[in-house]
Amino acid sequence: MLPAVSEMHQSQQLDLFPGYSVTQCLFKDVRNAAELRKSAVGGEIQGALINPSMIVDPFQIVVAANKAFHLQKVGKMKTRSLYSEVIFNLSPTNNISESFKKFGIADNDNTVLIVLIHSKEDEYYIDDIRSKIDGEQIPVELISTLSDVPKIKKLYKVTAQEDCVGTLLEAVLCRMAVKDVL
Repeated sequence: MLPAVSEMHQSQQLDLFPGYSVTQCLFKDVRNAAELRKSAVGGEIQGALINPSMIVDPFQIVVAANKAFHLQKVGKMKTRSLYSEVIFNLSPTNNISESFKKFGIADNDNTVLIVLIHSKEDEYYIDDIRSKIDGEQIPVELISTLSDVPKIKKLYKVTAQEDCVGTLLEAVLCRMAVKDVL
């Protein structure tokens, strides 16, 4: 199913749970990252706050969110909350704290990707969370312009050979998928 683009956010229905969607909102020139991070850690923001420089494509988020929601439903999450599970699922390793360092936002970040998983009835939360961001919202499709490709390739250990036969997104998704079995 193709993602729906409404205003400045992107929503896509979860494949295994059609009553739920993952919504992404991207912000630049964010001036209150420390406050946002504190609110998320304290449970006041029900969403994942992600460093967009480590994301290649919005589809990477959709894959992590689908896996996190599925693991929550079957009671097999490795972290304490759905949104920490989304962040953890982006990582190529099984180190939870390292996942937060690499993919979560830092106090001095000026770009933030917000990820929400919600039912149709809960869509109003999007505007509530957006109102907490002191920054400029930009289209999610621009996330690749914020990607730190050398850092991503290093983290996911993408080889020059892989660059010749596939895309960076394919290499990243492969690492995300196999981390549980390696």
